[in-house]
Amino acid sequence: MDTDRQGARDARRNETETERADRRWQEVIQEIRVAQTGVQILLGFLLTVVFTPLFQGLSQTDKTIYIVTVVLGSLATGALIGPVSFHRIVSGRRIKPHAVVWAARLTFVGIVLLLATLTSALLLILRVATDDTYVPWLVAGVLAWYLLCWFVLPLWVRARYTSQE
Repeated sequence: MDTDRQGARDARRNETETERADRRWQEVIQEIRVAQTGVQILLGFLLTVVFTPLFQGLSQTDKTIYIVTVVLGSLATGALIGPVSFHRIVSGRRIKPHAVVWAARLTFVGIVLLLATLTSALLLILRVATDDTYVPWLVAGVLAWYLLCWFVLPLWVRARYTSQE
């Protein structure tokens, strides 16, 4: 990074590139804290299911859904913890703007994997707890809600209110 560019202040926020990277890093870490806690609690509960007597009575389809759910939860956990490890490894190398970009990408992947984990877990729980005929409709409805809250609404707001300057 060029020293002149590091020292140049962004007119909109009156911050240097380094200050902007620091701010953006803090924002990413706050986002990760929310998602990471949820996925870790969910994964912790999922990991205990296999050790319960009820698990052996599940159909092969439900056991497969369970395995897929645990793998998705593990992948989501990895993606959401990844930025912390990433930061630790590259810390002090003066590449924070690049680290922030990669942390944001890992966080987005983690959120997508969390979406898949929650959907899969809901499918499994509803298949075990209720009549199978309406389970796909319930899961599809909840998935649509997640998609609306997590992606559609933010993308709409971004497109609607982002200035062209």
